Amino acid sequence: MINSPDGSTDLPVRSGPDLPDILLIGINHKTAPVALREQLALSTDETDQALEFFQKSPNISESLILSTCNRVEVLMAVSDRDAAVATIKNLIARTKAISMDQINNAIYVHSGEEAIRHIFRVAASLDSMMLGEPQILGQIKTAYRSAVRKKCTGLIVNRLMHKAFSTAKRVRSETGIGGHAVSISYAAVELAKKIFDSLDDKTVLLVGAGEMAELAVEHLIHSRRSGGLLVANRTFSIGADLAGRFKGTPIRLEEIPAYLKLADIIISSTGAPGYVITGDQVRPIMRQRRNRPLFFIDIAVPRDIDPAVNRIPNAYLYDIDDLQGVINGNIETRNKESVKAERIVDEAVLRFKDWFENLDALPTIIALRKKLYAIAEAEMARTIPSLGGLPAGDREAIQKMIDAMISKILHAPTVFLKNPGGHRNKTVYLDIARKLFNLDDE
Repeated sequence: MINSPDGSTDLPVRSGPDLPDILLIGINHKTAPVALREQLALSTDETDQALEFFQKSPNISESLILSTCNRVEVLMAVSDRDAAVATIKNLIARTKAISMDQINNAIYVHSGEEAIRHIFRVAASLDSMMLGEPQILGQIKTAYRSAVRKKCTGLIVNRLMHKAFSTAKRVRSETGIGGHAVSISYAAVELAKKIFDSLDDKTVLLVGAGEMAELAVEHLIHSRRSGGLLVANRTFSIGADLAGRFKGTPIRLEEIPAYLKLADIIISSTGAPGYVITGDQVRPIMRQRRNRPLFFIDIAVPRDIDPAVNRIPNAYLYDIDDLQGVINGNIETRNKESVKAERIVDEAVLRFKDWFENLDALPTIIALRKKLYAIAEAEMARTIPSLGGLPAGDREAIQKMIDAMISKILHAPTVFLKNPGGHRNKTVYLDIARKLFNLDDE
């Protein structure tokens, strides 16, 4: 048995044509409409049941299931590609009551190098609906933990997923693919960060407590260490719930004029039919603020904040059109950065492919090393007593010499057995090595 990179014990490495194939089967936002994706989405219980089913399949040695709003994918190590594909399709048709025609029209199947590249691109958010979005990596890690917990992964999937995580980290740190706002809520917070060098100690008034407001708060808490948060909402209980989750203070909409003198940034997203904040409400409080700047970011449609606010000295208003211009520019930047990201993925694919293709040589290399050490140990056991024993220091020196000799003796054969050259049949040389050193009869 061979240990995986994370220390767990996995399936034995087999040689020659028995080495498992890496297979990925799935549907995503490019191949299936949202209605079909919703129908195919798997709950936690359904995922666990499917993993247990795969464990019993004679053709599937390792498996992992990723189910999100934009994709459902199964990653596997399989001994029979066609049989595994048929198993997945039949399971989907049976459990989700979907016709085989619907499945065939939406499903994609990648094997070998293409499966490796696909999972690396997904982890790096190069295959996402929104290029560079960060959520997908966390979702993949959750899927991997579930598969590990069910003991459905082994040497191949473990190594593949750890390589996917490190590749995604490289893409995130070495490119700008995730460093530019491409959502309205994120862009609003990024704009606030540009207005102020730091958001620390700045008081933010959030008007509205819907999804966009919640996303804005989540981005805010990652952008500052301190500062007040006020949440105003038409339904007070909903605003209080959002404020409570993020250690803020809930206020009523009617209290907004009184709190304007305390705030530094107002982010509004109520979707109310009329203006929630008017110029007449803002103008009087500017004197109380002693002309301290007040910034409004209106991400609502229709607009929440009266455009007249922008004509008040030291009051600055940005609406969704201002943000959209920033977002469009950032999407273009992300697309340019994706070229670097694809190169990083290609490099990772080559390295993983090299590791995978050398797996069939490992049993022979390990057996050869074990045999040489056994010979050395036997000769040591026979010779040392005839010398009347050796001091511990001398024995340790001899052991180091043996280690060095065996490593040097095996270096050239190991390199050759891993890669005898593209024009040679590796299986033939592995077989010769096993016969030459009588590795199969012990």
